[in-house]
Amino acid sequence: MKKLALPLTKDQVKDLHAGDSVLLSGVILTARDCAHKRIFEYIKEGKKLPFDLKDAIIYYAGPCPAKPGMASGSCGPTTSARMDSFAPKLLDMGLGGMVGKGEMCTEVAEALKRNTAVYFAAIGGAGALYGNSIKKSECIAFEDLLSEAVYRLEVEDFPAVVAMDCHGGNIYR
Repeated sequence: MKKLALPLTKDQVKDLHAGDSVLLSGVILTARDCAHKRIFEYIKEGKKLPFDLKDAIIYYAGPCPAKPGMASGSCGPTTSARMDSFAPKLLDMGLGGMVGKGEMCTEVAEALKRNTAVYFAAIGGAGALYGNSIKKSECIAFEDLLSEAVYRLEVEDFPAVVAMDCHGGNIYR
């Protein structure tokens, strides 16, 4: 199990290979379908995004409300393929990688290689486990989207597997 501090450097990403088990600690952003659509509206209109994509990791998830004493409720991954049309452009804009569930398309694999980025797989149905890894949660953009807003999560020992690496490795193939 590799322990990784976020944000990742390009050298760290180069050392990751499909199938590696990792524990992520640091900041990740959440963004699901509606947030991606809004991000692209900003890009199309030439508006500055309310957060920095450079080297960020986007988790395809929407956190549930927190129980008393917790930073977040359950926060399991959503199907990543729904973001296939958005991911290459965001990677080309500096996104460091993503976390989600299931395989992503060939265009995403090419963008991961082109940008020395990584796609991590999270386990569907393990939202409570992921919620326990979240130490702080703050809505930073698109609050009107509720659970699909963009959240800034501080995570500690967030378990994932390298699903698609920057060398063309892919656990789904």
